Amino acid sequence: METKNQNQHVFNSAKRISNSTTFRMLVIGFLTLILMIPMSFINDLITERKHRKTDMIYQINKDWGGDTGIYGVILKIPYKTYVTRTYYDSHNKKHEEVTFDRYKYLYIFPDSMQLSGNLYAIPKHRGIFKTIVYKAQTRLTGQFAYPDFKSFNIDPSDVDWDKATLLFKTTNNKGILDRMKVKLGKRTYDFYLQGKDVDDVLYKKFETKALQKNPFSQSKYLSFEMNYNVKGSQSFYVIPLASTTEVALKSNWKDPKFTGYFLPDNDKKISDDKKSFEAHWKIIDYQRPFQKAYKNVLPKIDEYAFGVELLVMVDDYLKSERSAKYAYLVIFLTFLIFFIIQYVGKVEIHFFNYFLIGMALVIFYTLLVSVSEHINFNVSYAIASVATVLLIGLYAGSILNSKKFMGYIFSALSVLYLYIFVIIQLENYALLAGSIGLFVILALIMYASRKIKW
Repeated sequence: METKNQNQHVFNSAKRISNSTTFRMLVIGFLTLILMIPMSFINDLITERKHRKTDMIYQINKDWGGDTGIYGVILKIPYKTYVTRTYYDSHNKKHEEVTFDRYKYLYIFPDSMQLSGNLYAIPKHRGIFKTIVYKAQTRLTGQFAYPDFKSFNIDPSDVDWDKATLLFKTTNNKGILDRMKVKLGKRTYDFYLQGKDVDDVLYKKFETKALQKNPFSQSKYLSFEMNYNVKGSQSFYVIPLASTTEVALKSNWKDPKFTGYFLPDNDKKISDDKKSFEAHWKIIDYQRPFQKAYKNVLPKIDEYAFGVELLVMVDDYLKSERSAKYAYLVIFLTFLIFFIIQYVGKVEIHFFNYFLIGMALVIFYTLLVSVSEHINFNVSYAIASVATVLLIGLYAGSILNSKKFMGYIFSALSVLYLYIFVIIQLENYALLAGSIGLFVILALIMYASRKIKW
């Protein structure tokens, strides 16, 4: 009899503990942590899909033509240097000096250069993934000034104009659409692709044949012009080689990102109809720390490049990723809503019911990711959230057996998902909106739980 009473006491104590408010809150917290395990798998899924999208876009860009960078036009002038060596003549038993001549090169940048270009944006799809590529029609004009050879310790008589050439360097030779020709003064020269440049693996070098005579014979300034038509993707940029470099780019794409060392000069870049852009730059030699000419080796000055990227602004995976970061908050607040309803309404909700509700909240994110791969993210969010709210609301109505409580669940979850949607849409004000929303939620929880006996 005594043993039976002890067992009954233990059972009553266990039941009292299991029904206590504190124990239920601890279990709800534990369930929230457990549900973070499937959420980690969903985060991995989002990352994997994002990487797959990146790989597919990379493949499209690789097949079409990559980033387009322009480094040129450059005048390459050979000149003679002299090396004297001393040899011992054993026959005459005396030392003799022999002088050899060797060629070195002086690379002259333009005195002025103007580049005008039209980037025609073309959407490309591979499977469910989308990116933007372009066809660029560009024209380069400018002029070279006669070099001051003495400032480089070069005797003008040692300059071999017959072997002088023009150089043009670009990162994107695969996408070139037409043969490149340059008009220098009154003569036109073809560019030819050269072998791999060990000093610069990023840029492919094109060079003309020898000019064959001094192009400055009639003037101290020499004009040039050429067309460069190319297929490319993602970005288009220019290195400001000239003492004065002017660039004008326009495109039918509405979402440009201006990048590089210099930003455009014009204030209004996007058209009134929000469907195109036009940007202008003017860079003078005071603004970048490199010379007008270099001996022997061209400098690596990529860091001073500037230009534009054509962006696909809608990154659904990024929004899904941001949404998933609030999963713990959504799950815990949903559990808390059910807990308050359970306490106020004095209804019984089993812990397994909490677990099923939590799984429904987790599956919301798989719905969101999978649907947003095919249709607009905002519509996908609406579909996934409405489906989840309906599922949980109807399930709550059946286990609570109360239309009033079911209405509370519908309303609370709808507001919660709307709140998360607003936060992930905002960028500059996300922290402010999130902080205010959390403050309001905390105030409501404090008010609703003020009479709970813990």
